[in-house]
Amino acid sequence: MNTEELVTLTADKVIDARGTACPGPLLEAKKGIGTVKVGQVIEVKSNDKGSRKDLSTWATKVGHEFLGLMEADGYDRLFVLRKK
Repeated sequence: MNTEELVTLTADKVIDARGTACPGPLLEAKKGIGTVKVGQVIEVKSNDKGSRKDLSTWATKVGHEFLGLMEADGYDRLFVLRKK
């Protein structure tokens, strides 16, 4: 998704992992994805730059879809679509 599409996207669950270092945001995403239904989206807020690669790699590896990220005020907003 491009940034314009992400701006209009409403996540079904928001996970605030700001202030946690790797692998904290990834672990929170793993827990959070199990709380939404297939076809729903989680948003992970993280100020750990490693989360950009970690979440994308994890989502692809386990069969979900990494929709993209947006930079916010001092943190990233990362979006994952649950596919299974």
